[in-house]
Amino acid sequence: MHSSIPSSRLFLNPCKSTLTQYPIFSFPKFASRKFVKSLRTSIDYEHEGASKEELVVLSNVTRRLPIIIKNSGKVSRYFIKGDSLELLCVDEEEDDDDDSTSFCLGLDDGFWKLIRLSSSAAKDFFLPKQVSDNYISYVKWKFLHRVFSSALQVLATQAMFRAIGIGQSRSLASSAAFNSILKDGLGRLSRCIYTASLASAFDTNLKRVRFSTSVLFSLSIGVELMTPVFPQYFLLLASIANIAKQISLSCYLATGSAVHRSFAVADNLGEVSAKAQIQTVCFDNLGLLLAVLLNMLFQNNQRLQASLPFVLYPIFSTFDLLGIYQGLKHINLQTLTKDRLEIILERWIEFRQVPSPAEVSEEEGIDLLGSSGSKRVWPIRIGCLDPKAQIPTLSMMAMQSLCNDDSFFITIELSSKGFRRTPKPGIVICLREEANSVDIITSLLQTCYIRKAFGTNRIKRRDVSFSDLTLQDWSLLAGESKRAARDDVITLNRQMQEQGWIVKNVLLSAEEQVRYTFDKTQL
Repeated sequence: MHSSIPSSRLFLNPCKSTLTQYPIFSFPKFASRKFVKSLRTSIDYEHEGASKEELVVLSNVTRRLPIIIKNSGKVSRYFIKGDSLELLCVDEEEDDDDDSTSFCLGLDDGFWKLIRLSSSAAKDFFLPKQVSDNYISYVKWKFLHRVFSSALQVLATQAMFRAIGIGQSRSLASSAAFNSILKDGLGRLSRCIYTASLASAFDTNLKRVRFSTSVLFSLSIGVELMTPVFPQYFLLLASIANIAKQISLSCYLATGSAVHRSFAVADNLGEVSAKAQIQTVCFDNLGLLLAVLLNMLFQNNQRLQASLPFVLYPIFSTFDLLGIYQGLKHINLQTLTKDRLEIILERWIEFRQVPSPAEVSEEEGIDLLGSSGSKRVWPIRIGCLDPKAQIPTLSMMAMQSLCNDDSFFITIELSSKGFRRTPKPGIVICLREEANSVDIITSLLQTCYIRKAFGTNRIKRRDVSFSDLTLQDWSLLAGESKRAARDDVITLNRQMQEQGWIVKNVLLSAEEQVRYTFDKTQL
């Protein structure tokens, strides 16, 4: 039902309007000058029953307002002085009634104020305004990594120049240019091949891939340092080192956006990326300065200067890798992968609570060998069935009972991968082509319930094996776990979103992205 009163009446000048049927828009009849004066004089009074004498404001009295502005480390407050509004710095406040506060700041106060303003300016220059709490720790370790990495690169470049004889009469500029072009071309070609082969791994195994390529980058610098020792193999050593550097660079660029997004709590990805570039340039310049200072200290001793890179390489590489490793531990990714989902679902089944990204990151670690999942009892795998693995009869019968409404099916396999000779039982999730993120979460939750049932002896046997498990046991267990997963998935999804997890997609590796298509003609 719409009101018959024109909307224009609601926005009449309050100094001329009369009473309306809406109490919030009812104003008394008063002059505009008195209205403004009442606003000025009633700010510092909380009681409406104040006398007229109390409402009089002298022109020379300054009254502070409860409004404080913080900008670039400077704290200011609004004041009303007579009929004017002023914004004054808190450190520059003056009280007319107290002459003791009118003197200038002392030297100590001025020094500490300068330090405070300088640190605030540096913070605004290097750090974004809105980031997660773990960002500062990440930047500290990034500083350690970039400084020593930059210094190592300078030492390696000097060693390569020494190897090709730049500055000596016997050096040939054309030969050096040809070698440089050839090694750069091989490096870029290897970078393209590496990036194409590990595209999905940058999302699912970000920390592992990034640290492993950082180790590769550190080793490439060691190879470059060997060029003066074996100048006859300069092109071979330089090409190998450049290939490793290009691979590391491709991983750094591919994973950079995901790392920055994990810190951008206010969707300020552009600001975080821009600050990261500023940090990289400044930290690299400090490393360059460190290398220059070390060379200046030993410039009078050519033999000692030539051996300096070999002495500093293990020390600087250790600090470089330490900074990378510790920095990666402070990256809390909010995206879902199969391994992170396992950690979340196991915590959910045990405590009915969803862990935060920081808790999952601490438990997940970096997993350099990628063996954390395989060490579990009854490991879970997403993908297609391996024909070389031993598939029990009950799994084949379960596959035959698959219907058109199923978005996935769960089977058991006995496989011996890697160096393991004894076959190990595991659970496989096969996803349908149309399966979405909710289906993936539901299937993994159901599988975790099945694994817990195996561990808690719910099928009334001491040792669970393929020979013990009957079709009736498997059907009963699959049905119970499926109902439990469907009952929990809505609440689980809500709690995951509350904890900051991105649930709209589940990132899967290339092997985990293999799906099946249901053939309706076989019904």
